[in-house]
Amino acid sequence: MLTILGFAMIATFLVLIMTKKMSPIAALVLIPALFCVAVGQGAQLGDYVIEGVGNLAPTAAMLMFAIVYFGVMIDVGLFDPIVRGILKFCQADPMRIVVGTAVLAAIVSLDGDGSTTFMITVSAMYPLYKRLKMSLVVMTGVAATANGVMNTLPWGGPTARAATALKLDASEIFVPMIPALAMGLLAVFVLAYVLGIRERKRLGMLTLDEALAREPRPEAETVSAGTGGTGGTGGKDRLRKGAAASVSASGTGTGSGTSASAGGTENADEDDDAFQGLDPNRPTLRPKLYWFNAGLTAALLTAMIMELLPIPVLFLLGAALALTVNFPHMPDQRARIAAHADNVLNVSGMVFAAAVFTGVLTGTGMVEHMADWVVGTVPDAMGPHMAIVTGLLSLPLTYFMSNDGFYFGVLPVLAEAGAAHGVSPVEIARASLAGQALHMSSPLVPAVYVLVGMAKVEFGDHTRFTVKWAVLTSLVVLAAGILFGIM
Repeated sequence: MLTILGFAMIATFLVLIMTKKMSPIAALVLIPALFCVAVGQGAQLGDYVIEGVGNLAPTAAMLMFAIVYFGVMIDVGLFDPIVRGILKFCQADPMRIVVGTAVLAAIVSLDGDGSTTFMITVSAMYPLYKRLKMSLVVMTGVAATANGVMNTLPWGGPTARAATALKLDASEIFVPMIPALAMGLLAVFVLAYVLGIRERKRLGMLTLDEALAREPRPEAETVSAGTGGTGGTGGKDRLRKGAAASVSASGTGTGSGTSASAGGTENADEDDDAFQGLDPNRPTLRPKLYWFNAGLTAALLTAMIMELLPIPVLFLLGAALALTVNFPHMPDQRARIAAHADNVLNVSGMVFAAAVFTGVLTGTGMVEHMADWVVGTVPDAMGPHMAIVTGLLSLPLTYFMSNDGFYFGVLPVLAEAGAAHGVSPVEIARASLAGQALHMSSPLVPAVYVLVGMAKVEFGDHTRFTVKWAVLTSLVVLAAGILFGIM
């Protein structure tokens, strides 16, 4: 009976969030509460939730302060020179432009928010693709796949969800996976190079003057970083309210170019400002503190990889230090925290809501009964290879369902099944990350609508182009994990 009720609870949860009848947070709380009562253990619901909240508090703290930290770093201009450098590198060479798209998307993905990554990447690169008449689905496909690989960062979502669902430490999952994820990112760069060469053969190599001559109307192209597409609920407030992208396809001294500006500012006449990826005049910039912020970020990431302190503690200290140094006045600090409050609340709220789901699933014994059933259906020969099975299943399952559904509903069952065959939960958790390159193009991911909307690409066209490359990238991550003995 518990097996049937367990699968019924997961199925109900998935159907409601996939059909958007309930929000993930509401479904994570209400559905398990109802099923806890249905199995006759309603009196223990409070104990299950309190225990779950205690287990998930470190993960929620990590996500909260990581979002604040990287949000502040974008506010103060840490990534602006990187954006300018990538745009200068691209010039009018289609191959360089596609590779630059992958590099920019990967770098901006450090903040863990897909919507912000796509807003900045498209705002910077769209004018170049438009002027050279390059394929826009190449841009969306490369950006989505690069972001999918980088989304496995501990504060990006999937790793935190896996750690939450299996009650593991996020660094225990992520750090050993770095070599495999690096191979996945390398695969994205190779893919970008191949696609860029194909675009170069189709269009040829142009100078910027020739590129501009192709456009019958040389007026400025305008790309709004605050609109485009439905479902773009995860974008940063600073981009929606004035800190928008101002980009030029010029920069070679010709004095002409394409400026993409959501704020209406054109800088084509100033060489220093010709390749801006974010509004160069936004009031939150701190150019005198650039090297301090760069050093702080490098030190933070190094300490995380070396596991000098727990990741939540590192980001708590980093966010506090970044706010204090860059915005010493209290009103400014409050403004920065408020600017990122939506993302913080959504993510941390989801984690605490998950305490109800995972607590009920575990406390009532549903997981154990479901795992016994799964173990019975897996051939004995495949039992010791449950990590590989999990990695392969992660591709279709994370595409056709949300990360919430997969990590909170399916992964605990796979982990229990693997444990019965001697496969550790941490190996199952690592394998479950393999499908994220494909997941970022799922129709269930709101950020992908920001991407295709801003790029003016039909979602169907994006899907047909991207899925095959994203599957290939996911398989590279899985194969690398097996080769390196990570799973």
